[in-house]
Amino acid sequence: MLSVHNLVKVYPGPVTALRGVGLDVPTGMFGLLGPNGAGKSTLMKILAGTLEATSGSVTLDGEDILADPMRVRSQLGYLPQDFGFYPNLTGEQMLTYLLKLKGVQAPNGQKRLAAELLARVNLAFAAKRKLKGYSGGMRQRLGIAQAIAGDPRILIVDEPTAGLDPEERHRFYRLLAELARDRTVLLSTHIVEDVAVLCPRFVVIAAGSIVAVTTPEEARKNLEGKIFEGTGTDDDLVALRDRYRVTQAVLVEGENRVRIHVPSGRAPSGFSPVVASLEDAYMTVVGSGPGGAAAPNGDGRTLAGATPVRAAAGGES
Repeated sequence: MLSVHNLVKVYPGPVTALRGVGLDVPTGMFGLLGPNGAGKSTLMKILAGTLEATSGSVTLDGEDILADPMRVRSQLGYLPQDFGFYPNLTGEQMLTYLLKLKGVQAPNGQKRLAAELLARVNLAFAAKRKLKGYSGGMRQRLGIAQAIAGDPRILIVDEPTAGLDPEERHRFYRLLAELARDRTVLLSTHIVEDVAVLCPRFVVIAAGSIVAVTTPEEARKNLEGKIFEGTGTDDDLVALRDRYRVTQAVLVEGENRVRIHVPSGRAPSGFSPVVASLEDAYMTVVGSGPGGAAAPNGDGRTLAGATPVRAAAGGES
């Protein structure tokens, strides 16, 4: 079990990126969902031991990661949001180089281990190809290959599907789901589909605080009868944003098709009830509408069906 308690990170300025974050991450896939700038990458870097926290604690099965990061680093695999590669190296050369940097033990040789890892992430066919010819999805799979070297107990992946086309994204989903069968995989993302496809449980982070803990099923179920859809002009959309939380607004054949959250169930004229999506649930916390995005320190708003979490800098989470 990975446990985070009262984690705070303050950057010079000061800018508070994390405000007393607390969560427990069990074995399997676990999602960390939030908008850009919510504090997800800061949290991932602290968990991976590449950034120092201002205060708080992180333990992996009782071992303090923050107090002695080197002791548990061999048990952690990390794929950061921005993973640099040397474009003129082949996939095999790059991975072998990374294995040497990480000091991964390879009884049968690092070249043999690199070949085995490339095969596991379905890149054996491109082992001799230069990285400048890799697609975005192939580069992400190479990043996963280095992250799982040494068979870590926990795998941390930060925004892994950003920029991938739909086919590559779904190929990557299958790889992550396979890896989560026998280890903890913590997936940080701002893409709701990532969580909907992969995560049986997830938290929502906004403005540096955990504001909700829930499951996709609970989140959707508790919005039954509260999501409505209709059409309107641009002026109508402005008025709707003033009165309701708008969970989606897209142009369809030149018209605004709008989904709104109506807790009372009494929707305006021209709006009909629709089946709630996970995106609807997510946007009830961090989307546009009365009150704006979720605020720091926990303001009481929670994802539908979620366990509320109140957290303040240095306080109880």
